[in-house]
Amino acid sequence: MAVSGLSFACKPYFPLRPSLFHCFGKIRFGSVAAIETLDEPETFIKGNNSQSSDNSPGKNVSGEDSKLPQWKKLNSQDLGISTSTISKPTRKVLNGLKRKGFEVYLVGGCVRDLILKRTPKDFDIITTAELREVMRVFSRCERIGRRFPICHVHVGDTIVEVSSFSTSTRNFGRGLTHELGRPAGCDEKDFVRWRNCLQRDFTINGLMFDPYARIIYDYMGGIEDIKKAKVRTVIPASTSFQEDCARILRAIRIASRLGFTFSRETAHFVKSLSCLILKLDKSRLMLEMNYMLAYGSAEASLRLLWKFGLLEILLPFQAAYFVRNGFRRLDKRSNMLLSLFSKLDRLLAPDRPCHSSLWIGILAFHKALSDKPRDLLVVAAFSLAVHNGGDILEAVDIARRINKSHDSSFHEISEPQYLDRQTLKDEVTDLAASVKSTLCEMTDEYFVSQAMSAYSQAPVSDLVFIPLALYLKVCKVFECVREGAEKGFVAKQGSRIDYELLALGSLREIRHTFARVVFDTIYPLNPT
Repeated sequence: MAVSGLSFACKPYFPLRPSLFHCFGKIRFGSVAAIETLDEPETFIKGNNSQSSDNSPGKNVSGEDSKLPQWKKLNSQDLGISTSTISKPTRKVLNGLKRKGFEVYLVGGCVRDLILKRTPKDFDIITTAELREVMRVFSRCERIGRRFPICHVHVGDTIVEVSSFSTSTRNFGRGLTHELGRPAGCDEKDFVRWRNCLQRDFTINGLMFDPYARIIYDYMGGIEDIKKAKVRTVIPASTSFQEDCARILRAIRIASRLGFTFSRETAHFVKSLSCLILKLDKSRLMLEMNYMLAYGSAEASLRLLWKFGLLEILLPFQAAYFVRNGFRRLDKRSNMLLSLFSKLDRLLAPDRPCHSSLWIGILAFHKALSDKPRDLLVVAAFSLAVHNGGDILEAVDIARRINKSHDSSFHEISEPQYLDRQTLKDEVTDLAASVKSTLCEMTDEYFVSQAMSAYSQAPVSDLVFIPLALYLKVCKVFECVREGAEKGFVAKQGSRIDYELLALGSLREIRHTFARVVFDTIYPLNPT
């Protein structure tokens, strides 16, 4: 997705100095015909900087003489941004700090999303106030984090994150391997803003917005990369990803959500340094996976994880499914797994996410079908039984009356045959048992490590990041089908989704949305 109508141009320019890297951990890499790799160039062509009157010379992050990206100060109204698009809780925090005489800016992905006319997932604020001063301004405020402390300001049920220039200044240079010189010809305020933007992960996130002056500050070439629909690291990708390996997953997430592509350098190191993500703790991996699969861009995320060799580390069962079905790294085709998540994406958005138990449940459900294909009516009745809280006989009777055309392209679903009422009921119960068994395998290191074992030279990972409490919650979604109708459970009526309850993990909303996703997949409007 590119933005038209932006006539200015600048090109980030940092010399690339890839470092040697040896990956140790719970993964083995190799090559096999079925696990083909991307053809990425080993060297990269540096772009020429365009010249402009507002270009500010200086040293790049490697300390060599060159020109930084052109510094641009843009009128937010010219980019179609209105302050009314900023959430009310965020405006309250901005106004509270501004009234006390502090400078305040919106920073990061929210500025990017406002330019793209998208709804930001959240709004991040940076201010000239010290964090202790932020806490004095707001009564419901807490300081969190040690290495990179920020304030959480509570406004009603919303949390607004506030960081301080002073904190980022103290942290500046901790991860950088090169000394930075002060660009010539810049004033103190520009220097402070530039130095903070230099710590951002990607150029498109290195934007600052002063909503009072209505100015967007672009020191990293972010606007040009938004125009080109590119995800590019602020500093050389090799350095950036080794300093913070979570940026690899954030790159996937951002590209998936926006429909952007990677710069050549960024793409190369997303792939070649993919095993760095094993350094992340499991809770962080779970958080990043949830950002990818619960906010409306799951299908694109799965495709990119597979394309860049990350799927076999994070979700090896799903990687094995792709291999078995001859789904290549750059494949444009679809399959049932991708179709399920495509239908889920249509129901979600950055401001309307689902609880993680839903996408984990879909993964388990699909794997159970992939391992043992089922009759169409069994799948339909199972979904209905999940929806109504375990009344299998009611679900069976409804399924037998369905006369819609179905998608016949999925090998996981066999052609419908005549099944009497009891046989159909038994098959539905058996599918529920298979889903439970699959959930156990997905959370067992041994079974996870065996997922790709049929491919002797393929990557092997025994990474399990689903916590026990979440595993139990997903089991609860489906156990009603095995154990019978839940007492007091009332199935949701109508098609409207209560997104607040869905995000909180309401069983009623999770079951309703799961059944809707499955039905939209097997009974599409335009079946093939």
